[in-house]
Amino acid sequence: MHDIRLIRDDPQAFDADLARRGLEPLSAQILAADASVRALQTEIQAALARRNEASKLIGQAMAQGDKDKAEALKAEVAELKAVLPAKEDAEREQLAALHDRLAALPNLPAADVPDGEDEDGNVEIARWGTPRSFDFAPQEHADFAPALGLDFETAAKMSGARFAFLKGQMARLERALGQFMIDRQTIDAGYTECATPLMVRDEAAFGTTQLPKFREDLFQTTDGRWLISTSEMSLTNAVRGEIVPEAELPIRMTALTPCFRSEAGSAGRDTRGYIRQHQFWKVELVSITRPEDSDAELERKTRAAEAILEALELPYRKMLLCAGDMGFAARKTYDLEVWLPGQNAYREISSCSNCGDFQARRMNTRFRREGAKGNEFVHTLNGSGLAVGRTLVAVLENYQQADGSVIVPTALLPYMGGITRLMPSS
Repeated sequence: MHDIRLIRDDPQAFDADLARRGLEPLSAQILAADASVRALQTEIQAALARRNEASKLIGQAMAQGDKDKAEALKAEVAELKAVLPAKEDAEREQLAALHDRLAALPNLPAADVPDGEDEDGNVEIARWGTPRSFDFAPQEHADFAPALGLDFETAAKMSGARFAFLKGQMARLERALGQFMIDRQTIDAGYTECATPLMVRDEAAFGTTQLPKFREDLFQTTDGRWLISTSEMSLTNAVRGEIVPEAELPIRMTALTPCFRSEAGSAGRDTRGYIRQHQFWKVELVSITRPEDSDAELERKTRAAEAILEALELPYRKMLLCAGDMGFAARKTYDLEVWLPGQNAYREISSCSNCGDFQARRMNTRFRREGAKGNEFVHTLNGSGLAVGRTLVAVLENYQQADGSVIVPTALLPYMGGITRLMPSS
């Protein structure tokens, strides 16, 4: 959510940042709507003041025996009472329209975010690890993993496309990945583990910006709740509407949860395999910080995600997203892309973003500095640490063997109950 005061103070800068997001200048329209609301508010305040003043004067006129003046004042008060509801209704409508206009606009990019329209404008920051050299042609996971227990056909019979039914050793490997990640993020990175609701109400989905823009990408229950597309929705909203004591910041929370996405905007993309599913597990990392700490927190959060890939010995690259490719709520984002030998390409496995005060304004989440009189909006950050299903794909493809088996990464062995290699069914 944008601060209207900043738009009033520097509309040209606002339009320049919108242009970096690929949007036309909008400050003139926004300020015109804002001026209309403020003018109407001034009219309402003046009418209320005059009504109160006239009401007092009625008593004085009656005391002085000036009946004609009293009657005129009564008529004036009655007229003001008659017109005020319409003005107040118009004010509410115009305020709601201005709020909706601002709520529909994405966050503005940080100054150090590169310009660019799409993924071609992203900047590679670093690479870790060397892709493995195979003495056979590596396959995509969708071609060899069904023999290991990654069953798409059974899932399709009951649920349709973009679902999977994991069996035996494959189910154990996915569970091991999730447990390994949540242990690392709590023990090593210092996040507090949380078990969150998987359904939220409208105001929570609005707070973390899934509503209204991404309504079509969500699943809704018959009673109007929304299945979470990421536990960012429930973790971040844990502080919605609160004034957080400065001494409690930063707050760092993590959760391993199922996530649900309709993938409404991904028709035809990643239809094979386990990359893009309607239901998947993810470890989410959420931070609530003071404004001056959020840039450093983004680096820390991204490093926590990188550490998982390095522990699993999965080659990856770190990308700084350009202004045109960032998510709606982000002011700065790093993507981690893991190497998939079956595709001979790097694919996104984590996205870590600093949202500044964008979500905090929608949630009305503030903090008070020690000794200060007023409150300030917190900054919120989120990131994947990691997406479990995509990490499963990366393990399968990077650790595949010529006989169709998959070696279990060393870091996961304590979680696998003695299984060291996934073997294909005969």
